[in-house]
Amino acid sequence: MDGLRHIVVVGGGPAGVTAVETLRREGHAGPIVLVTGEPGLPYDRPPLSKQVLTGAWESDRIRLRAAAHYRDLGVTMAHARATALDRDRRRLRLDDGGDLAYDGLIIATGVRPRQLPGNRLLKGVHVLRDLGHADRLRTDLLEGGRLVVVGAGFLGMEVAASARGLGLDVTVVDPAPLPMLRQLGGTVAEAVARLHRAHGIGLRLGVGVRELRDDGRQVTAVALSDGTVVPADCVLVAIGASPAVDWLRSSGLPLGDGIECDEYCRTAPRIHAAGDAASWVNPRYGRRMRLEHRTNAGEQGAAAAFNLLHGPVRPYAPLPYFWTDQFGIKVQACGVLAEDSDVAIEFGAVEQDRFVAAYRSAGRLTGVVTWNAPAQMVAYRAELLGQDHASSERVG
Repeated sequence: MDGLRHIVVVGGGPAGVTAVETLRREGHAGPIVLVTGEPGLPYDRPPLSKQVLTGAWESDRIRLRAAAHYRDLGVTMAHARATALDRDRRRLRLDDGGDLAYDGLIIATGVRPRQLPGNRLLKGVHVLRDLGHADRLRTDLLEGGRLVVVGAGFLGMEVAASARGLGLDVTVVDPAPLPMLRQLGGTVAEAVARLHRAHGIGLRLGVGVRELRDDGRQVTAVALSDGTVVPADCVLVAIGASPAVDWLRSSGLPLGDGIECDEYCRTAPRIHAAGDAASWVNPRYGRRMRLEHRTNAGEQGAAAAFNLLHGPVRPYAPLPYFWTDQFGIKVQACGVLAEDSDVAIEFGAVEQDRFVAAYRSAGRLTGVVTWNAPAQMVAYRAELLGQDHASSERVG
């Protein structure tokens, strides 16, 4: 795009870092500022609930790139948070009192953890999104005792597994009848439940949280909606996350479930978005999506940067992919795992902790989950991509 000299990228996660790398690779020679939102170098978040929490990795190991990499790219870092956007003046306001002018802008501010309604700031109550959260949670976990995880999604179950590995008494609470049910469907969710119970984790499913109890300072228990009470020395609230877009409320950008973009990751002239905060029209499925997946963040950061520089020439049409590691089991998922899919075990057996679950709709493969069978993913992913290619040729 003509007139793009000063480019600002807001967000220091994989989407933001990949965006600045793509800008340079695609020939942008002007100034680039990366607004990281945190002190220190940008880092990867998936290890926070696993390797960092257990102490297997030091925090330095999760850095996305070394400091020299950003210097070599000629990228200036602003360790501040964006607080407002003035589109008319093309200026970004920061929480350190400064502001930045831009000709092109990429927004990749990610998400923020949801809190329990009426949640008070009690000692021992945690969320997990950034490195500071992980450090504070680990400090409490190392004291031992009883952990209650509120929320049985990916994050909650990963932390439950990590804490159990540290020797804690762990209970997971969720209103759903199975853990990770919304993400994986009933067949695989039952395998997740069986895995955690086999490792001594208590699952209180089909029940909600009424309140957190305390002694005036420290959390002591979680009271559930069925009238029971679960003692707790530490509580993790893992009930999902919301796009970090509050700072954009006065900008005039379209905000729904995230920053609404077209198929080119464009939300307004000279402004693109990527990563967990971006809601875009995925041409592969012909509908709007927002993905909180590590793989998507990097790929979409590159797509947003490419289309900002060159104009709307390359629609972003990924095949969703995500993974989780729990108790040494690697679970990978690809495609769309719709609730009404027909699910069949096409390799291995659930009881043997090694299987492939295929998700089909009207006989057509729409998604796949591999459980300790990573080699099988290659063929299924190729089938999903091949179907899409064949469909586009028939339409064309």
